[in-house]
Amino acid sequence: MCLVIPCYNEQEVLPVTAPIFLEKLINLITSGKISQDSKILFINDGSSDNTWQIINDLSSHDSHYSGISLSRNRGHQNALLAGLLTAKDFCDITISLDCDGQDDIDAIDSMLDEYLSGSEIVYGVRSDRLTDTFFKRTSAQLFYKLLNSMGVESVYNHADYRLITSRVLNHLADFKEVNLFLRGMLPLVGFKSSCVMYSRKERLAGRTHYPLRKMFALAFDGITSLSVKPLTLIAYTGVIVSLLGFAGIIWAVIESLLGQTVTGWASVMCVTCFLGGIQLLSLGIIGGYTGKIYMETKHRPRFIISERINLNQEGE
Repeated sequence: MCLVIPCYNEQEVLPVTAPIFLEKLINLITSGKISQDSKILFINDGSSDNTWQIINDLSSHDSHYSGISLSRNRGHQNALLAGLLTAKDFCDITISLDCDGQDDIDAIDSMLDEYLSGSEIVYGVRSDRLTDTFFKRTSAQLFYKLLNSMGVESVYNHADYRLITSRVLNHLADFKEVNLFLRGMLPLVGFKSSCVMYSRKERLAGRTHYPLRKMFALAFDGITSLSVKPLTLIAYTGVIVSLLGFAGIIWAVIESLLGQTVTGWASVMCVTCFLGGIQLLSLGIIGGYTGKIYMETKHRPRFIISERINLNQEGE
């Protein structure tokens, strides 16, 4: 087994959570649930602080710690994928979780039980959002509902805490898109899956690296990477606006024939602004898709690994 943990500027929290991860790994090895060759794989996502140096120090003191460092910051999803595709070459199962200690590490036991029962993907699902602010809780709920309404298959209240077998990861590696949204891609791979409920804790140290801006960007990537429904909605909106405009033309002609026309600057401006807003919004959505197509056609690598420690085999 391999714990896959992306890290970006985590010098404050990593010294706190790394021993917790190791203690859990040793307990699982001692109980015979996992192999003694199991590892903790940290992925340094181009951090600008001492995160990579801390990973090196941890690895030099205990061989269960290992790490890879990306050549530059590529974002959480790419860093996570880099770790998963690296780990699949030397382990049977991976469990991905955040570095901040908010994911309940004891839920790993239940995940392993589900794996032994035949599940090849086990999703860690939050049982509540008591540790979130009202805004974050509400926006997260709207986020999942929006994804489902747009036709993106996802697990409600699931982030990136999950168990995945190497067989699933071998098939996930066949998905070559650059714009990643792993929460929606894994259900597309298929195989038997199940869920484990857990309560998310407060961050143990440091501050979150997922502000509102990144949350909106993730939501946009999730929708535009896995659904074309927004384009369909644009077409429907165009039809509705065209029908309304046609009705307005008929009304204007009738009023003109009856001699009851009244010129009004406000009405003209309202119609112009409304149509202009619809056009700009539509162009923005279409532009988002066009930009993603542009990036996909370049076939650039999703990540480049510059360094590895305590890894005998090279991953993708």
